[in-house]
Amino acid sequence: MSSQLGVPDDKIDALTDYPNSELYTETERLALEFADAMTITGRDVSDELFARLRKLFDDDALVELTATIAWENASSKFNRALRVPSQQLWKRR
Repeated sequence: MSSQLGVPDDKIDALTDYPNSELYTETERLALEFADAMTITGRDVSDELFARLRKLFDDDALVELTATIAWENASSKFNRALRVPSQQLWKRR
């Protein structure tokens, strides 16, 4: 889906190493770090991470980013529990 929205393939391929990739901006890397902290079991959003987020995102943007990550997490868990198959949206077209 991202490639359909204009995200270059090399940027999609670099997603697994986003912290070290020069293809991602500081803001994108921070948003992805936040998503990881919210998503990966055993991780948490540290005070330090939250402080860095507050420097780059205003209140509205931070609420929207948090809601989007939480929605995607909930949707994923819901679909997995009910055995809803993937719609293969991740595949490049």
